[in-house]
Amino acid sequence: MINKKKILKKIFSPFWIIIFIFYSCNHTTQRTDTPTTGEIIIYADETFKPFIESEKNVFEGIYKFAKINVVYKPELEVFDAMIKDTTRLIVVARPLNQNEKDYFKSKRFFPKEIKIATDGIAIILNKNNNDTMLSLKTIRDIMSGNINSWKQINKKSKLDKIKVVFDNAKSSTVRFVVDSICEKNKISKNLSAMDYNTDVVDFISKNPNAIGIIGVSWICNSKDSVSMSFLDKVNVARLTMHDTATFENTCQPFQYYISKGKYPLTRSIYVINSEPRSGLATGFSAFLASYRGQLIIYKAGILPATQPVRVIEVTDEPYLK
Repeated sequence: MINKKKILKKIFSPFWIIIFIFYSCNHTTQRTDTPTTGEIIIYADETFKPFIESEKNVFEGIYKFAKINVVYKPELEVFDAMIKDTTRLIVVARPLNQNEKDYFKSKRFFPKEIKIATDGIAIILNKNNNDTMLSLKTIRDIMSGNINSWKQINKKSKLDKIKVVFDNAKSSTVRFVVDSICEKNKISKNLSAMDYNTDVVDFISKNPNAIGIIGVSWICNSKDSVSMSFLDKVNVARLTMHDTATFENTCQPFQYYISKGKYPLTRSIYVINSEPRSGLATGFSAFLASYRGQLIIYKAGILPATQPVRVIEVTDEPYLK
């Protein structure tokens, strides 16, 4: 005859109780998100907030059981969040460098990088500044401090000392100025950091002598009322790669000119995913690269990585005033 008491005693011995508790705890802490459900935190460069907000809203509208919590920070802090495993998904203006790749490799992580767009860096000016056509050489001389007065650009200018402002000391904009504009040479002491892109627009609108450096999505999204209100406050400079700037050889950071390589200040936008399995981070990064995600980027005034740019011939070239 089977002794039920002995069997129950074996089943509920201390060893099996410990195993059961361990399994239960481990099971409850497992991540349960899928590519279209669950909740995650992602980090994004603050420069890209306008279009990332649109992407998030559309994604959550399609997938009702998905929640994307976006933290917007300067570039250095965004990469730091991924290094510390605070987030598994970031949207930034550069790929991982070799040191970062080596670090992840040592941890047996192999982040996936996807280029989703090409961004333009806009130079914004006060409405009372008439010198809106500038060469890349002039911009470089301003950023390096070789030109520090508007009178050096235009002897007839009523403006004098130039003040250059950008969003944040840790931002991708600063790195772009150092790496791509100044080509890692010295930068001017007249460069000042604000806190946010909105602060840059506000400062330029109130200071005639100032130049602002800002991501194009903040001023080129015709569907966004905030973007349009910014255009009422500032002018967007026309730039050229030629040494002398004329109306014919200058252009603003429109998608067409960026795609043709005519606008001189551009950079790539990447989504980097370090998720070891296919979860919500993978689903959202795939959405950013999808047809619908790329269309949202296009409507934000940024050049999408895969969608073609539509060109319409008109008699008079439209441009931002």
